Amino acid sequence: MKQKPYKFSGAGNDFVLVDGREGGMERFRETETIGELCRRFATDGLMILGVGSPDTDFSMEFFNPDGTGGMMCGNGGRCIVAFASMLGIKPAGDCYVFTAGDGIHTAKILSEEPGKWIVRLKMVDVHGVQPMLGGYFTNTGTRHFVRFVPDVNAIDINVDGPRWRHDPAFAPVGTNVNFVQVAQDGLHVRTFEKGVEGETLACGTGITASSLVASFAGKTALTAVDVQCRRGDWLRVEFEITGPGCFRNVYLTGPATLESINQ
Repeated sequence: MKQKPYKFSGAGNDFVLVDGREGGMERFRETETIGELCRRFATDGLMILGVGSPDTDFSMEFFNPDGTGGMMCGNGGRCIVAFASMLGIKPAGDCYVFTAGDGIHTAKILSEEPGKWIVRLKMVDVHGVQPMLGGYFTNTGTRHFVRFVPDVNAIDINVDGPRWRHDPAFAPVGTNVNFVQVAQDGLHVRTFEKGVEGETLACGTGITASSLVASFAGKTALTAVDVQCRRGDWLRVEFEITGPGCFRNVYLTGPATLESINQ
């Protein structure tokens, strides 16, 4: 059976999604195929929605355009929940439960209209923030380095992004890099993503990391932070503080939209 790719956007973070519940996904896990589909549909990654378990509604398998995988993607998580709803998958309980590269996640669709969903996604607990290199390192399901800057628009992200992404301190895996401006209306964030090897218009795990680090660094006293992505979309990050650099009940809320259905 020929699988039909769908294109979704999570606040400008775009993905190819494929329904893999009937199998036949081997070619979609091949680096060449992943790269070709991401280039063809101008996306930041590819995801496969798989069969759930007795305790989950479905599974999420995420790949960067370079074929690397095994990590979480926050905007992708919201998109795959919208995709599940579009496919007619109903949650067993009052919210969706699914597995991703970093473990179990839950999500609730707050609103739905044709081709657009608002999804509140629970992220993993965070157990530490490490000050280093004039910034902060943490893991929100994916590795992130956060630096605060006076003006995100003044950053040459194609120079400064790779500089930190490949810093020996993060070897051999590397890290995503977030530049964060603290403004009156919230945080403004730009992210250089490894695996994409460039700036993306939004990064869910990066926006989450930036919000938690802003709390840890005393940049905000809020536990519900509004964050503006590069395209201008706003996302919200909510959390509870359990200790210095430690957080639980972390939620990322924002839009997921169906962009196209491709043959």
